[in-house]
Amino acid sequence: MPTALVTGVAGFIGSTLATTLLDRGYTVYGVDNFATGREQNLDSIRDAGKFTFHEADIRDADAMATAIDGVDYVFHQAAAASVPRSVEDPVTTTDINCTGTATVIDAARNADVDTVVVASSSAVYGSTDQLPKVESMEPQPESPYALSKYYTEMLTLQASDLYDIDTVALRYFNVFGPRQDPTGDYAAVIPKFISLMLDGTRPVIYGDGEQSRDFVFVDDAIQANILAAEGDITGEAFNIGCGGRVSVNEVVDTLSDLLGTDIDPIYDNPRAGDIRHSYADISKAKDLLGYEPAVSFEEGLTKTIPYYQE
Repeated sequence: MPTALVTGVAGFIGSTLATTLLDRGYTVYGVDNFATGREQNLDSIRDAGKFTFHEADIRDADAMATAIDGVDYVFHQAAAASVPRSVEDPVTTTDINCTGTATVIDAARNADVDTVVVASSSAVYGSTDQLPKVESMEPQPESPYALSKYYTEMLTLQASDLYDIDTVALRYFNVFGPRQDPTGDYAAVIPKFISLMLDGTRPVIYGDGEQSRDFVFVDDAIQANILAAEGDITGEAFNIGCGGRVSVNEVVDTLSDLLGTDIDPIYDNPRAGDIRHSYADISKAKDLLGYEPAVSFEEGLTKTIPYYQE
């Protein structure tokens, strides 16, 4: 079976991906510097016979050369992944996401890697009125984070022309599921709301709550990564979502139903850089990758809640 490197392996998506790859018989190498990843996410795989962990920064060229040596596929998940944080500190976000990706790509081409799959973001589309978002649209990144992710994917796709590497960029919409960090000012809405509502605390919605997102369960994002790596598509970007949208108010209502609570949110001013609506056209991923999201929004929440209850 193949050998893979997962960057950001202690993160929510990276650790779930590594676990799935190991279950499929892969040999997996993981890289993380624990800036946002959590050691507990690796508890179930640290002692797996086919898993090797490197504590390193993706901007460290020597460390990346060591980690990538001999692998077939690179799944580049590591990133500074917060829009508000990027607005406050554009330098760090740009350095991690842009310099880090360039370092990963350079190590991959020197190691004669077969395929690099990189995590991009729906944020590259910006707040255009056109819905759903389709890959042929002109990107309009509206935050340093969005701009860095657009650079990340373009640098990766360019490598398919410059070097003998297959590359795919996956524009994640709003991925959610177990292991997602619920803490901090910039935590994703679903884990944060679940944790607050389990404690009987009112969640804060920035804006009127009618802003909408295309929420995709983590297992479907993992499916897309594996299809991209094991397929024969190169030099392409794909939307990875569920192909629908849910308002933030609906998130609270659905969680109230599932948790058996009756908690009204608090409304605050919108945050700079946040887009109004996000909704993916996933037909390209279906046609070229064979991607088929299998978990509905409510089913995904049902699978996610027990993690935070524990």
